[in-house]
Amino acid sequence: MITIDGSQGEGGGQILRSSLALSLVTGKPFRIEKIRARRNKPGLMRQHLTAVNAAVEVGAAEVEGNRIGSQDLVFIPKAIEAGQYHFSIGTAGSCTLVLQTVLPALCLAEGASELVLEGGTHNPHAPPFDFLARSFLPLLQRMGPKVSATLERPGFYPAGGGRFFVHIEPVSRFSRISLLERGDIVGRRASAMVARLPRSIGEREIRVVRNKLSWPAESLQVEEVAESQGPGNILTLEVASENLTEIFTGFGEWRVRAEKVASQTVKQVQDYLAAGVPVGQHLADQLLLPMALAGGGAFRTLAPSRHTTTNIEVLKEFLDIEVDMVKVAPKVWVDMVKVAPKVWEIRITGKEGDQQ
Repeated sequence: MITIDGSQGEGGGQILRSSLALSLVTGKPFRIEKIRARRNKPGLMRQHLTAVNAAVEVGAAEVEGNRIGSQDLVFIPKAIEAGQYHFSIGTAGSCTLVLQTVLPALCLAEGASELVLEGGTHNPHAPPFDFLARSFLPLLQRMGPKVSATLERPGFYPAGGGRFFVHIEPVSRFSRISLLERGDIVGRRASAMVARLPRSIGEREIRVVRNKLSWPAESLQVEEVAESQGPGNILTLEVASENLTEIFTGFGEWRVRAEKVASQTVKQVQDYLAAGVPVGQHLADQLLLPMALAGGGAFRTLAPSRHTTTNIEVLKEFLDIEVDMVKVAPKVWVDMVKVAPKVWEIRITGKEGDQQ
């Protein structure tokens, strides 16, 4: 049985979710200790427990330690079961992170699956629904499975109440993709979503985007959400290029000016555009696992976060892979494949047949 140290690296819930996802696909049981040990409230919280229980359902698994506050868990999967699933967190915890846990397995199941997920859909420190639907899932579909997501209503922290649907048509294995060039930028869009808050907050955010990025007026919008259980604000900046779409987000916070939220989000876009890379930092985290399951792949992106390096260590626990990252200049990384300067690249290599 594989033993995972939940306190390694960035020490967050991603270690648990990646371990569950990899265990489901490989069939390898694992024990994880010191779950979220580096957090103020260590152990399983509601969204983590929902992810565990979702994995238990999808994998017909045996489990020990699946309770709120638990810092130790044993997970023994049996077989991936396609079907109809309904996962409700019961809080504003992230639905997209729960989906992240079971999605790889259901993409490789023997039949189609339908999922309903309820909770938070637009959460700080988690991929928002817009990123999932317009950035990550289109790339995952290029790897074989057909996956679509439809938002019924958004859910913001702390009220939650969001709901979306996912349809999955699986494949026998993921295909490799390479994302080494961004290509020409073909579209830009900025959306400031406000729910149960003054429209002026979104207007102020959009004004900053217009002034700092000089995007055309027709690509800027304020969206007022009528159906929301609580207040919320998210600024979404979308950069569509020939080879992929990147999404950057900023979340409104109590006593944080709208101008600051917008400026920080704009800075993410400016750094991405200046680097000339196709893959942003958060998308890099999402692509690692399906690329590893495909047995290989490559992409160029910004400097690796601690989140990324920790995820790589978890991948190596379950799969016979190598992930090469070579720094060639300050904030510039490149793998063994020769590429243009001022970028870095991850290349994942594995033997054919690694995937079980």
